[in-house]
Amino acid sequence: MAVNPIEMQKALGGVNYPASKEEIVQQASKHKAGEEIMKALDALPNKQYDSPAAVNKEVGKES
Repeated sequence: MAVNPIEMQKALGGVNYPASKEEIVQQASKHKAGEEIMKALDALPNKQYDSPAAVNKEVGKES
C-alpha cells in the first residue's frame, strides 16, 4: 500500500509522542485522513510509537 508520506504527516499532526496505535488512529480520524492512510494505520501493530518517522517506517513494512 503506497501511502503519501506528506499526507501521512498531515494526518498525524498534533500527536504527542510516544503515542499508542489507538491515539495515532484517533488523531488521523480527527484530521479526516484519507481512506488509504486510515487503512495503513489500522494495520499497524498495537504498540507505542516514538515519532512520526517510526509510524512511517512501520507503514512502509506493511506495503
